Amino acid sequence: MTGTKSKQLFERAKKVLPGGVNSPVRAFDPYPFFVQSAQGSKMYSVDENSYIDYCMAYGAILLGHAQPDIAVAVQNQLSKGSLYGAPTEREVEFAELIAKSSPCIEMLRLVNSGTEATMHAIRAARGYTARKKIIKFEGCFHGSHDSVLVKAGSGATTFAAPNSLGIPEETTQNTIVVPYNNVEMLEEVMKREGNDVAAAIIEPVLANVGLILPKKDYLNDLRKITYAYGTVLIFDEIITGFRLALGGAQEYFHVKPDMVTLGKVLGGGFPLAAFGGKREIMQNISPIGKVYQAGTFSGNPVSATAGYTILRILHQKKNEVYPMLEKNCVELSKALADTAKRYKIPAQVHNIASMWQIFFTDQQVTDYGCAKKSDIQMFTAYFHELLRQGIFIPPSQFETCFLSTAHNGEDLKHTIEAFDKALGKAAKEKTN
Repeated sequence: MTGTKSKQLFERAKKVLPGGVNSPVRAFDPYPFFVQSAQGSKMYSVDENSYIDYCMAYGAILLGHAQPDIAVAVQNQLSKGSLYGAPTEREVEFAELIAKSSPCIEMLRLVNSGTEATMHAIRAARGYTARKKIIKFEGCFHGSHDSVLVKAGSGATTFAAPNSLGIPEETTQNTIVVPYNNVEMLEEVMKREGNDVAAAIIEPVLANVGLILPKKDYLNDLRKITYAYGTVLIFDEIITGFRLALGGAQEYFHVKPDMVTLGKVLGGGFPLAAFGGKREIMQNISPIGKVYQAGTFSGNPVSATAGYTILRILHQKKNEVYPMLEKNCVELSKALADTAKRYKIPAQVHNIASMWQIFFTDQQVTDYGCAKKSDIQMFTAYFHELLRQGIFIPPSQFETCFLSTAHNGEDLKHTIEAFDKALGKAAKEKTN
């Protein structure tokens, strides 16, 4: 369902943008479709094709595209100016509402992206503890700054190695990579390094390697272990914040970290993120402390207005929004798993709240290593057939699908029919 105009735009884009895109996750063969507009649950391409969207800007859109209340609020703010370089009342109201929503936040700082939020949260933890080392968990993604853009070294619990050109090895010498869902490995590392570890940063639910859920009590065990060593526990809730529940994974799993990073849904479709946590940690941030952080666009009045508007809506309608999203997600996930079983396709379907993903493997997927064993070729075939059926999901096996409140019964019915066609075709091709 891609077309001539998208192909032409892609050829032009490749001349001025690396790979023809401004983020690598947007690229797929032979070329991505280019979007002209979006409304509710659907996106419309420059080739006049429409797609039911389950990428939802990689989870950022919770209430559907072009949500009217957000659009009106932003338009009103634009008429008053887009950037001041000085504080506004809306920033304060917004920060108060974020703190009210997130269990661990006593103070916070607004920034512009998830990468900024995680980078500054780690810096704040290091400043607070006067320690250098950090722990991250294999398969978790925390943005594209040097200390977290890493992979495991030669051992299971070793210091990390750069995962990108341009990152000096010495930059990652204070980052330790530990397998997700493995308490024993974490305990081993902490016994050896714990007194030097400033922070452990984790996606409570892995959503950048497909969708992988924490084992029972895993997050509680993580909380206990980090607390015992005085290590700052950071929940990276850029994706799960306001999506699993109003209070994110903290509320969903009843685990309270020391710090949290928030983004995506928080911005109401605009570039905005935040990091926050205990007052004793956050009061070290400049200008009242010696941990430096600044940003010209931080607290931008347009983004803050969008974020404030969506949080107001979620506070008012949380008892309606989250149960409906979970109900629809369970329906889609069950249909997908049942269809794979009917076609005798080895598959694992994971879902939580308004997020789901399929792994084409007959083994349980509990960590990054398991996810890597999935049949990538089958996923690619599945993605392209869904696209031909007018369904857009993230192009990679190692991403997650997202629902919005704008998806209705007709969308779900069409999607389930498309699952049948996509998996039926995949099964037939595999047999041949």
